[in-house]
Amino acid sequence: MLKKKSRGESGVTLIANNCEVAGDVHFSDHLLINGTIKGDIFAQPGSEAIVTISEKGRVKGDIRVPNVIVNGKVFGDIHSDKHVELAAKAEIKGNVYYNLIEMVMGSRVDGNLVHVQKGKAVQAETSELARTSTVTNVKTNIA
Repeated sequence: MLKKKSRGESGVTLIANNCEVAGDVHFSDHLLINGTIKGDIFAQPGSEAIVTISEKGRVKGDIRVPNVIVNGKVFGDIHSDKHVELAAKAEIKGNVYYNLIEMVMGSRVDGNLVHVQKGKAVQAETSELARTSTVTNVKTNIA
């Protein structure tokens, strides 16, 4: 008889460059996207999950992950209560909700950059944003 381990297995999930996923993706550790995801991406609540979108990677949907690294294209909003890194080839067409952000020269954001406090629910920040007009629409091309 096999016993189940008391803790979950950790690892990296790869969406290869010849792969397209249609539908929402839920994960808890590290998701590496070299292909395309057409759907929303969700991290396990309370996890330290990381999603990495490579230069060839594409996401057409919202991302709700604590740590996000983008070097490809995202067509949707990014919600991160910890860390967002936008590398040189990053192209975002949507809003970026972040606690800490790094933008490298060459990265592009066509949308709002909204700071959220660490640990604060991003959903609450989004509804607060709808009530105020203090956030400016940002079209950024750091070059």
